[in-house]
Amino acid sequence: MTATVDSSPRLASRLVNGVLAIKPLAKLAKYQARSMMIKRAESIGVYWRQEVQTLRSRGTEAAFSPEWEIELAQITNPKLAYPGYYLRSFHAYEQGNLSWDAAMEVEVAAYAVHARIWDKAGAKGDRMLRQSYHDSLNQQIATSPQAILDIGCSVGMSTFALKTIYPDARITGLDLSPYFLTIAHYHSQQGVSDQESGIKQSTRSSTSQSPIFTWIHAPAEATGLPDASFDLVSAHLIFHELPRNAAIDILQEARRLLRPGGHLAIMDMNPKSEIYAQMPPYILTLLKSTEPYLDEYFALDLEQAIYDAGFTRPTITCNSPRHRTVIAQVR
Repeated sequence: MTATVDSSPRLASRLVNGVLAIKPLAKLAKYQARSMMIKRAESIGVYWRQEVQTLRSRGTEAAFSPEWEIELAQITNPKLAYPGYYLRSFHAYEQGNLSWDAAMEVEVAAYAVHARIWDKAGAKGDRMLRQSYHDSLNQQIATSPQAILDIGCSVGMSTFALKTIYPDARITGLDLSPYFLTIAHYHSQQGVSDQESGIKQSTRSSTSQSPIFTWIHAPAEATGLPDASFDLVSAHLIFHELPRNAAIDILQEARRLLRPGGHLAIMDMNPKSEIYAQMPPYILTLLKSTEPYLDEYFALDLEQAIYDAGFTRPTITCNSPRHRTVIAQVR
C-alpha cells in the first residue's frame, strides 16, 4: 500500500476550502487569480492580450483563424474517454484544459507564474526553472536518453526545452488536451518553441517517418504505447494537477513504458517548501481556486509511491525555492 504523509490541510487551508465550496466566492477567486496573472505578465513585459491575439489570428486579419479548428480535428483522438478528474475547472477556466482560451494563454501564464520564483527573474523565471530541472537531469542521468516521453506536455514548452539538452533524442509529447496539442504541433511545424529554448528546426508533419516531435492525444495513465519503449519519462508540473489515484496509475504506466535502466523524472511543486506553509490566506485562496487537487498532491507520499510502482528510491533535489526534482530508475 502506498504511504501518505500526515499533511492534512492546516487551519488556513481548511478555511480556504470552505470559502471555495461557495460557488459565487469560488468564481470570484478564479476571476481575481486570472486578473492577477494578466497584470503580472504585463508588468514584466509579456503582453498577455497581444500575444494571445497574435496566436489566435496566426498573423491574419481574422479574429480567430479557421485553421485551428481543422488542426484540432486532425489531432483529436475521437475514441478517447476523458477521465472524470480532468473535466474539472482548472486555472480559472470553467472548461479546464479543454478550451482554446486555456491552450492559447498557457505560455504567457507560465511566464507570469514563474516570474517571482527568484528575485528580479521577471520573464526569465520560466526559463530558469526549466534549466534548474535540466541541470538535475544532467547530473543524475549518465547516459543521454534516445527516446523520451514528455507526459502532460501541454503546448510543448517542456518538450521543446528537453530537445535543447537531448538534441539527438526522439521525443514524444503526450497530453489529454487536444487544444494544447494543436498549439504544440503548430509550433513544431513552424520551427518555433517557447521564446527562450532556442529550437529553430522545422518539422512538416508530426507523423512523418522521422519526426522531430510526435504528439499523442491520450491519458498518461493509459497511453496505449508499447512496453519498454522509452529511456526517460519526464513529467513537468503535472502531478500537482492530479488526484492521488491518477498519480499512482501514471507512475505504474511510466514503469511499464521504460526500458531496463530507464529513468522517471518529475519536476513539480515542493510540498515541504516554507513558501507554501507561510502563504497568506488570500493568496492561498487564489491558488487553490485554480488547483482543485492541490491538497491530494500535498498529502501524497510521492517517494513511496514511486518505489511501490517499481522504481529505485528516488533522489530529491530542491531546484527552486518552491519546486523539487524527483528522479528514479527502473528497479
